[in-house]
Amino acid sequence: MANIGIAIINASTAIGDDAVGTAVPALQTQVSEHLAPIWGVDAELFFVPSGAPPPNGIWWLAIMDNSDQAGTLGYHDTTSDGLPLGKVFAASDLAWGYNWTITASHELLEMLIDPDINLMAFAQNPGNGGRFYAYEICDPCEADQFGYPINGVVVSDFVFPSWFESFRAPGSCQFDATQQIVQPFQLAAGGYISVYDPGTGAGWQQLNAANMPQDYPARAPIGSRRERRRLGRGQWMRSADRGR
Repeated sequence: MANIGIAIINASTAIGDDAVGTAVPALQTQVSEHLAPIWGVDAELFFVPSGAPPPNGIWWLAIMDNSDQAGTLGYHDTTSDGLPLGKVFAASDLAWGYNWTITASHELLEMLIDPDINLMAFAQNPGNGGRFYAYEICDPCEADQFGYPINGVVVSDFVFPSWFESFRAPGSCQFDATQQIVQPFQLAAGGYISVYDPGTGAGWQQLNAANMPQDYPARAPIGSRRERRRLGRGQWMRSADRGR
């Protein structure tokens, strides 16, 4: 039995409860049958319809309209219990022509693998130095074209632990769920990853695939994992109580 519980909270006006409720079983299948055997992390998901309070003491994945809503609804950086919180900006996805269920899957899987947004892998350069790669397992292959269906709901591709292992030879093993990637630290079309080069002093930077769409919103949305990684936990805000 999974020892992590996650409330999938619908706080969006763009996506109805029926759509979110339909997506939750597919997300559960992805977590328990696809992610857990590879990464060793499982969770039990609970659908929370619009206006209802989530159960006590569990993580949250909030389906919201856009990043401007993150503050006004009281969803900040952790739950009211101080536990991990993910955000999906569904209306923004629809406006950009993206699939919100892929984003929900993306955020859910990344929250499970790096809930405190502080994990990274170091890759040494052939010469001196190297850089840290954020443990964001969907960013390298996050484009909608690489999503795959589970009972009619499209979910995100994700990388395997091998993606962060520089000793792996190209083509020597599987690097992501849909096999778009053939070597460590490779970015699939439309993918990206946050990197930190201690030699430059520039802080966290976003490394994009060569063919990243020009209209892609590269600036991290307020409240997103990318923004929180740059901020540091000392600047995070706990969510308001939802009227329990």
